[in-house]
Amino acid sequence: MNELHAVHPMYQFSLKAFQVVFQKAMERAAPAESLAGRVLSLTDSITFSVFQYTARGLFERDKLTFSAQLTFQILLMNKEIDPAELDFLLRYPAQPGVTSPVEFLSDHAWGGIKALSSMEEFRNLDRDIEGSAKRWKKFVESECPEKERFPQDWKNKSALQRLCILRALRPDRVPCAIRDFVEEKLGSKYVVGRSLDFATTFEESGPATPMFFILSPGVDPLKDVEKHGKKLGYTFNHGNLHNVSLGQGQEVVAEQALDVAAKEGHWVILQNIHLVAKWLSSLEKRLEQLSQGSHRDFRVFLSAEPAPCPESHIIPQGILENCIKITSEAPTGMHANLHKALDNFSQDTLEMCSQEKEFRSILFALCYFHAVVAERRKFGPQGWNRPYPFSTGDLTISVNVLYNYLQASSKVPYDDLRYLVGEIMYGGHITDDWDRRLCRTYLEEFIKPEMLEGELCLAPGFPLPGNMDYNGYHQYIDDALPPESPYLYGLHPNAEIGFLTQRSERLLRTVLELQPRDSSTGQGAVGTQEEMVQALLEEMLEKLTDEFNMAELLARVEERTPYAVVALQECERMNALTAELRRSLAELELGLKGELTMTSEMETLQSCLFLGTVPESWLRRSYPSTASLASWFADLLARISELEAWTRDFSLPSTLWLGGFFNPQSILTAVMQSTARKNRWPLDRMALQCDVTKKSREDFASAPREGAYVHGLFMEGARWDAQAGTITEARLKELTPAMPVVFIRAVPDDKQDTRGLYPCPLYKTRQRGPTYVWTFNLKTKENPSKWVLAGVALLLQI
Repeated sequence: MNELHAVHPMYQFSLKAFQVVFQKAMERAAPAESLAGRVLSLTDSITFSVFQYTARGLFERDKLTFSAQLTFQILLMNKEIDPAELDFLLRYPAQPGVTSPVEFLSDHAWGGIKALSSMEEFRNLDRDIEGSAKRWKKFVESECPEKERFPQDWKNKSALQRLCILRALRPDRVPCAIRDFVEEKLGSKYVVGRSLDFATTFEESGPATPMFFILSPGVDPLKDVEKHGKKLGYTFNHGNLHNVSLGQGQEVVAEQALDVAAKEGHWVILQNIHLVAKWLSSLEKRLEQLSQGSHRDFRVFLSAEPAPCPESHIIPQGILENCIKITSEAPTGMHANLHKALDNFSQDTLEMCSQEKEFRSILFALCYFHAVVAERRKFGPQGWNRPYPFSTGDLTISVNVLYNYLQASSKVPYDDLRYLVGEIMYGGHITDDWDRRLCRTYLEEFIKPEMLEGELCLAPGFPLPGNMDYNGYHQYIDDALPPESPYLYGLHPNAEIGFLTQRSERLLRTVLELQPRDSSTGQGAVGTQEEMVQALLEEMLEKLTDEFNMAELLARVEERTPYAVVALQECERMNALTAELRRSLAELELGLKGELTMTSEMETLQSCLFLGTVPESWLRRSYPSTASLASWFADLLARISELEAWTRDFSLPSTLWLGGFFNPQSILTAVMQSTARKNRWPLDRMALQCDVTKKSREDFASAPREGAYVHGLFMEGARWDAQAGTITEARLKELTPAMPVVFIRAVPDDKQDTRGLYPCPLYKTRQRGPTYVWTFNLKTKENPSKWVLAGVALLLQI
């Protein structure tokens, strides 16, 4: 429990609160005949009570992290699992630079299998997968491989060993498999997602134990307080329930309410305490004083929104530790969100407009639009480049605007409506141009004249309903909306796999960071933290090449062409990065030997090397990357050797690895500059044209006369059909297929034909957003809007 504050600063638990839970759990434990039976009953009762007490105050996304960590720690203490296997599951030390021999596994997955096969319990796993490829392919491609029997003798392995194999083969299914693992080891009551009802939780509160609601947008947990208060005779009318909404100088009112309530045994609700940062420490002292000697019926209920990032967290630890924390979150999924959007209106709303048919159709379409844009967030950067706080206020104002327009005009002003909703009501939140395009495209698809002819589908298999009454619309959602899937958002099913894989990575990384750092957990094949770091450090220092000799390179450049300038800039940046690596690693080595005092910077570096993450001080001088330390370092060495080859004679390589640049924009600009100089064209009237070839990098022996061949691009959200020369639907489970070599050349602006093209953004990493590089126009036979909604982009690294 104590470690959870590393996951979120709101998760603070005091020893005092723990002792209360512990005592109550002992009282609740079932009696038993024998001593062993009684100990078992006590352990079970205490573990589950602590689990419930803690889980109630966690966000949904962190509950599995907590139950997994609890399970692993219990099993480690009972020596029921091998620390080396747990270490593999959490750290995933995949071998970099291997090529998968089977088409159904990526190189990264194969790297994991190779790493596993070097452990005694997993010997020959790689051979078995190659030898029985058909059976393994069927297993890997099944809907829920964690529920299937593993092929060959691997089905007889322990639950944790099967988890390790699944981690390599299907990381997206690991959270489900871990849920099954917790259920198998601790029992199903640890995974059932039922939240405790308010009355039960209330029994645990007291004058010294307030209840703290951690708020989520669109949820009002205080209704529960009022409802329960009514049952027990506490209401605003009786004057024994006080509700103070903080902000606007309400602190004095709050203090008076607390004093009265403590004397008389009333209840006090203090809402949004995060809005009064300066007053929080006096609130903390006040609650501390009132916890002693107050009326026994005195109760305090607090609510606050969590800070958007740990740095801006302001709620004092003392308040958080002593409260019973309760999270209440908005429902997820399209079904719940569409009902919730419609709940903002009533039968009266539907009847208020004279153009009833048009008003109802567009109102329903707007509800669907609202649900889609709010819920699309869960797909991460493929959903939206940046997260936005769309609220029900945006929806209700949009419907008011719709009403005013329809009352004033007999024709439906589709363009005006789309503009106001997309650019102002919702667009007002949007800060990224590509997200603005996405929002606009949804409205173009949902709000157009065809909607009144009954020919419009909001999603595959979900037609816009005709004229119905209010309850009819709710019923229609229940009857007609297809089950939750990326199709409802215009996305490909792969988006779900991508989002689940990232959730899985986050879960395992967090559990890894929660592991105790003493050497005892690292026994077995892993060795102590210091030994591991020492070995890794020596290996990295050995592989790092010397810095580029800039004076010598400058002397070797005959003509400072745009390309040569880029090469020199890249070498300078690489020198700055490798110098920092060498300095910090050498310093840490001396620290570990005891020849230097360990600073906090050195400890951070040691911790990063141990956890397999790239240290912040390196990333600041590096290029954006989402890779683990091993892959990042292998990638760094590959970039250095590309630069070495290029700077031998400074002639442009036959194909450029665009992802290998610190600044890919510079080389693309250089393509335009050199063409502009050669043809004497003005640079500001040039554009890049991108022609996708049918070949791979091995097929090119020399650079083109003009422009450049580029390799190493990947597509997300769709794939490139090399035969047809167009974008097409992605294949299932192929998340980021590689592109053929792309020929980039500069052409005058007015020579570009933009018909039948999808303007495709190119990003450095899957984080998208700020890693944007350029826009490439790609040929498409389908309407480009399809690819906009599917979040199709090109990536330089995956």
